[in-house]
Amino acid sequence: MAAADLISMLQQSGGIAAIASQLGVSPEVAEQGAAALLPAVVGGFSKHADNAGGGEGGLGSLIGMLGGLGGASLAGNVLSPEPTDVDKGNDVLGQIFGSKDVSRQVAGHASSQTGIDPALLKKMLPILAMLVAGYLSHQASGAQGQQSGGGMGGILSSVLGSVLGGQSQSSGGMGGMLGGVLGSMLGAGRTSGGGNALDEILGGLTGR
Repeated sequence: MAAADLISMLQQSGGIAAIASQLGVSPEVAEQGAAALLPAVVGGFSKHADNAGGGEGGLGSLIGMLGGLGGASLAGNVLSPEPTDVDKGNDVLGQIFGSKDVSRQVAGHASSQTGIDPALLKKMLPILAMLVAGYLSHQASGAQGQQSGGGMGGILSSVLGSVLGGQSQSSGGMGGMLGGVLGSMLGAGRTSGGGNALDEILGGLTGR
């Protein structure tokens, strides 16, 4: 799944509008900032899965971690009319980035690409992380429900299902389905050379 697909998903589900509203910026600025931050955010999730051993075991560890932080309700918290609990987003960032210094570096890199104030992008990061984390968790539960005959319900699953409709869900049971569905999302955090986008962003910054 390309980053453009993730942006489309955020637009359709109301995520971009929610970011814009909460930060007091235009949807265009919210979309531009989210597009610049997404490779590092998804790269962070991918790195977490890789560090847990990769494959189905790594994906299982990732989904377990997200579930412990709130699972699908993370995205729901952002999309609801109530104020977003940004602390939850910072907890997600703590798991995938490890330190606030990484968040600052990611925001600075995105700022150099977009011209958007890095302070604004740093505020956007936890909200975006909650949306992506919630979508990953919701898609995982949707795949589980589909495997057991429960189908994929709700707007988030519908959006994700339409984006991922062309992905193969071949043999391998539920683990294979999760690997195909979530692996395609996490692939957006990798570069064309197969490296991790987060690592390459941070490596480029330290190499200046």
